[in-house]
Amino acid sequence: MIAQEELALQCLNVRKTFGSIEVLKGLNLRVSRGERIALLGPNGAGKTTLVRAICGRVTLSQGKIELFGQAAGSSLASKKLGVVPQEIALYGDLTAKENLEIFAKLHGLGRREGRRRVEEVLEWIGLRDRADQLLKSFSGGMKRRVNLACGILHKPPLILLDEPTVGVDPQSRQRIFEMLDELNQQGAAIVLTTHHLEEAEQQSERIVIMDHGKVIAEGALNDLIEQTIGHRRQLVMQVERAGHDLGSSVEAAVLGDRLTVVEAEALQGFQFASQVNAWSTEVRDVARELPPMIAKLNNSGLKIADLEIRSPNLHHVFIHLTGRELRE
Repeated sequence: MIAQEELALQCLNVRKTFGSIEVLKGLNLRVSRGERIALLGPNGAGKTTLVRAICGRVTLSQGKIELFGQAAGSSLASKKLGVVPQEIALYGDLTAKENLEIFAKLHGLGRREGRRRVEEVLEWIGLRDRADQLLKSFSGGMKRRVNLACGILHKPPLILLDEPTVGVDPQSRQRIFEMLDELNQQGAAIVLTTHHLEEAEQQSERIVIMDHGKVIAEGALNDLIEQTIGHRRQLVMQVERAGHDLGSSVEAAVLGDRLTVVEAEALQGFQFASQVNAWSTEVRDVARELPPMIAKLNNSGLKIADLEIRSPNLHHVFIHLTGRELRE
């Protein structure tokens, strides 16, 4: 159990109803100081409503949300929260510096402190030489960096990011996450909502999965895999007979009838997928189970043309828990 003083964010029995529709259904979530989590869920899971509630933009029907012990939406809580929205919340007809100066005032920074922080973050995001250029002339990645800078000007100890890398190139995405690494190393807790499961795997210590208004699973990736689908690995292979690929030599529907008895025995336990023209099976111990499989296939006259070992990942866990693709 996390001590109260160690909590950056606490959501207790959070419920929110819009008319007859209950969007959040007794949700509980805790984020420690300096922790880095990814918040995932299919569309309609309640993520957007939860994010708005953390920001103090939604009045709860029941329960409470606290940031460092202060009620969400209060002036004390707001000063400790940095929000980086999915949409570019900037003014295209103003320069990068002018945008930052406006947000410094909105965050309540004094004139001297505001100027100092604007100069610091311009250097930090690598746009000091573009400070006086209009934002509408910037690339998508540059706008994203300014968007991030505007959300953290006041050095908040809790940062909430909603899809911060949408529409940016790989180099800009890498730079954004390097910036988040720096903020986290300085002690900031980070809550990242994303549709990119690889980002969630790589950029968080703990993964929280929501569905139907509740947290349905949370933990480190290895723990989630163990709790759900287990650590079995999938073997996917292309198999040839006398130089001819078995998958392409006959129709999948009658494949079993076209195999010899010896070949069929060697492939026992494998499934054929016509869409990828490959055979697959699952194993728990690759080092122990794979060698006898290969020997059995070789002895039957079959040859493995290609072999891939697929480890379980967050995508498999997510589909197992929600039964839906993330963008469905």
